[in-house]
Formats: sequence, structure tokens, C-alpha cells
Amino acid sequence: MTYLAHRIELCPNNVQEGYFRKAAGTARFAWNWGLGEWSRRREAGEKTSEGLLRKLLNERKDTDFPWMAEVTKVAPQQAIKNLGAAFTRFFKKLGGFPKFKKRGEYDSFRAEDGPKSKTGSAVETEGNYAILPRIGRIKMTEAVRFSGRILEVVVSREADRWFASFLVDTEHVPQHGEKVIGVDLG
Repeated sequence: MTYLAHRIELCPNNVQEGYFRKAAGTARFAWNWGLGEWSRRREAGEKTSEGLLRKLLNERKDTDFPWMAEVTKVAPQQAIKNLGAAFTRFFKKLGGFPKFKKRGEYDSFRAEDGPKSKTGSAVETEGNYAILPRIGRIKMTEAVRFSGRILEVVVSREADRWFASFLVDTEHVPQHGEKVIGVDLG
């Protein structure tokens, strides 16, 4: 079992790009809400955890944040999990205290949810197209290089361009001595 990642530029239409912006905004909101709630609870002397924050957000999102239902449920859940990992790094003195996120800086969200397909993943690819739950077929600038089961997809924005990072569980890894060609297009 080997995990390899491949980052590919996406070519979304206007509707898909609107969805990406909503999903990234929802993930950013969940992170900021969780960070504020964590800080508030800490100042009040209450213990908190990533699991508790996810539970609190799930209890409140239908009444207080109904717009979250417009995007994948994984976007806010993964944002809270990432916040929990950031606090773990902070408490182990491996990083600084987590900061609030701003619109337009490091916009991203995890794009996997929905029923698993015949390949065992909620995400599929067909040549230069990715098929994401709730979003549909999205054109990519190239096909995923690695064959295997796609474990997760993170969609991110950089300089008004959207990218998908595919994490693939693959059997084949290029070995030392195998011919591998890399082209620097920059």
C-alpha cells in the first residue's frame, strides 16, 4: 500500500466555480467558528476537543447555518478536523497557535462525500475528467498519473485558478532506475 498525490489544474464552468467558492467559504467559516469556540471555551475554563467541536457544529448547522447544506458535508467536518490537528501540533510545540482564516488566502475544501462507487471511492476519474459528488464532471488539464483507489480529493484556489489534489492508494511506485520523465513548464 503506497500513497501518492497528484495535483491537477481544474477547468470549472461558472456554476462549478460558484460551488467551489461556496464550499471553500463554508470550510473557512467552520475553521473560524471552531477557533472562536475553542478560544471561548478555553477562557471559560471548559475543556474542548475536535470531536466536541464537530458535534456542536452539527447540532447548530441546521438552525443557525442552513446555508452549509448547499455544499458537501465533508467541507466543514474536515475543516474542524484540520483545526484539531493544528491544536495538536501547537500543544506538542510543533507549530504556532492557529489563526483565523481570511477570504482569498489558502481557499480550499475537501471534496469527497456521497456513496462509494464500484472503485471504492466517492470520486472517480475518466481521462481528463474528474467526477466529484454534488459537483459532477469537471474538466482537468491532464489525467491522474497513478492508477489505484482515490482516497481523497482536496480542491484549492491559487491565483484565481482551481486545483484538485488527488491522494491515490496505488501498487506501482517508480523504482530507482526506472525511466521517469519530468517536464518543468515554468
